[in-house]
Amino acid sequence: VQLQASGGGLVQAGGSLRLACAASGRTFSSYVMGWFRQAPGKEREFVAAIAWSGVRAYYADFVKGRFTISRDNAKNTVYLQMNSLAPEDSAAYYCAVATYPLQYPPTEYAYWGQGTLVTVSS
Repeated sequence: VQLQASGGGLVQAGGSLRLACAASGRTFSSYVMGWFRQAPGKEREFVAAIAWSGVRAYYADFVKGRFTISRDNAKNTVYLQMNSLAPEDSAAYYCAVATYPLQYPPTEYAYWGQGTLVTVSS
C-alpha cells in the first residue's frame, strides 16, 4: 500500500492550496481518510478526516471554515482544499487511512503518506 501526497508548495498568506493524496495497492472506500500536519519542532497534529461516504467530515478547530476535506473513491484519493492560509499553517502535511473499516471516528490510522510541504509566507 502506498499513499502519495502532492500539492504542497510556497504560497503567500491569504492564498490557497489544494493537496491530494492518492492511494494505491488496495481500495479504501470503506475507511476514514484523514490529514495531519507537523511543523518543525512540533508534534504531529490532526487536521481533518472524512468518512467513507464522503458525507461526514470533522476538522480541527484551527482550520474550521478555511479547509475542506473531500474524497473521490473512484480514484482512491482524498483532497484537502486550504484557503486563507496563514504562516502558522506552514508544515509538512500527511495523509492517512484508518486501520479499521466503517469506524467513525477512527481510533487509529494504519497507513501514512510521505508528506507534502506547505510553506506560507507573510
